[in-house]
Amino acid sequence: MTIFEATVESLKQHHVPTWFRDAKLGIFIHWGLYSVPAWAEPRDINKIVKDEGWESLFRNNSYAEWYLNSMHFKGSPTEEYHRKTYGADTPYEKFAEQFNLEAQKWNPTDWTTLFKNAGAQYVVLTSRHCESFALWDTEVEHPHKGLYRAERNLVGELTNAVRDAQMRMGLYYCGGMDWTFEDDSVIRDLPDVFGKMPQSKAYIDYINAQWRELIDKFNPDIMWNDIGWPRDSDPKELMAYFYNNTPDGIINDRFAQAGTHQNPNIGDGVISNPLPEHYDYRTPEYTSFSDIQTDVWETCRGIGHSFGYNRAEGDDHYLKLDKLIHLFIDIVSKNGNLLLNIGPAADGSIHPIQVDRLQKLGEWLQINGEAIYCSRPWQRAEGKTTDGTDVRFTQKDGNLFAILLGTPKENEITIEDLEATPNTQVQLLGQDHPLKWAQSDNGLTIQVPQNYLHAPAHTIKITNIG
Repeated sequence: MTIFEATVESLKQHHVPTWFRDAKLGIFIHWGLYSVPAWAEPRDINKIVKDEGWESLFRNNSYAEWYLNSMHFKGSPTEEYHRKTYGADTPYEKFAEQFNLEAQKWNPTDWTTLFKNAGAQYVVLTSRHCESFALWDTEVEHPHKGLYRAERNLVGELTNAVRDAQMRMGLYYCGGMDWTFEDDSVIRDLPDVFGKMPQSKAYIDYINAQWRELIDKFNPDIMWNDIGWPRDSDPKELMAYFYNNTPDGIINDRFAQAGTHQNPNIGDGVISNPLPEHYDYRTPEYTSFSDIQTDVWETCRGIGHSFGYNRAEGDDHYLKLDKLIHLFIDIVSKNGNLLLNIGPAADGSIHPIQVDRLQKLGEWLQINGEAIYCSRPWQRAEGKTTDGTDVRFTQKDGNLFAILLGTPKENEITIEDLEATPNTQVQLLGQDHPLKWAQSDNGLTIQVPQNYLHAPAHTIKITNIG
């Protein structure tokens, strides 16, 4: 067994485990004190940046999990909401009392049953967000707040339930940002994101001790860090410690040290992070790529706009089912995974629209999962039918899967630029009998069933393609 050392050369000997390449779907969970107020004014972040600038983005932040930062802007939507709802003198830390009370109602098995039925293969929980409140029985004291933690060991209980359900468990930890350590930690503009990263020895000791504690207590399969890492602490030491404890674990790409990189970029709904010296996989947000990526990657996004639960979001802010399934297929066809976020309320309840999306995604995967799980990209990801229906391709075990992003209007379709052989067989997943086909000048023409059910996407399995 490889013994990893805290050097780039040693860490590069670690390879992305097969389980992660095969998994395709994970569930992200943003849960913390921000789940008590659960509020932000929904706005288009790209439009804010374009029309009003970065300072306006943070002042009018539409992510509910940023409540603590947003409430410090005098006259901001969040500050006004907090003042009217809780009183101007009510500190954010007061939410811990209600969170602990509400979290007593939570049943982790309810979550894992939902996630498993949705087709998820792994789960990533925010063990500690930028607010610094820990969701496990940490023994590491916050230098300013003592044992700042939940009363229930939420991380431990969920970890056990996830593994009982035969899924992998990952832990999110915000190592690069903490709104409770510095006198002025408010993020007001883009340079503040890394410019106000805590750099004190007390902070470095704190986050290193908590990450090691998470590894020792829960043996996570994924280290999902966020925002970056202090410049005077070497994350490679932590990475080697993790690999030596969990050889088939995996580390994301958000450990870049302050002062060694440029600020992140946000555009077209995409947040791209500067890269650290070592990582296993990329984690862009709210995006896919136009082409197949050589290395495995993972996009994360909410079912709603906000990651944390936002009671101000209505139906229009949630991802429609067809767009969710099409996005998922597109990501998989390009060698990626989807980490789909849900934002529970403080009591652990999940909004009915989020539940509905997960349930219906699971129903689709029960029929079409053969084309998704353990699949790999084909020679190209994208295609079309002659009637204009978009197609995405995956392959597995010598079979090509052509996934139609929509329901054909006719009972004959032609997938452009596909060449069959005399031994080619064609089948619609969900039906047992083969489909008739013929080679045409435009591609592969297939007779689809008369009783073609409407669904967001349909998979045609093609064996012995040319």
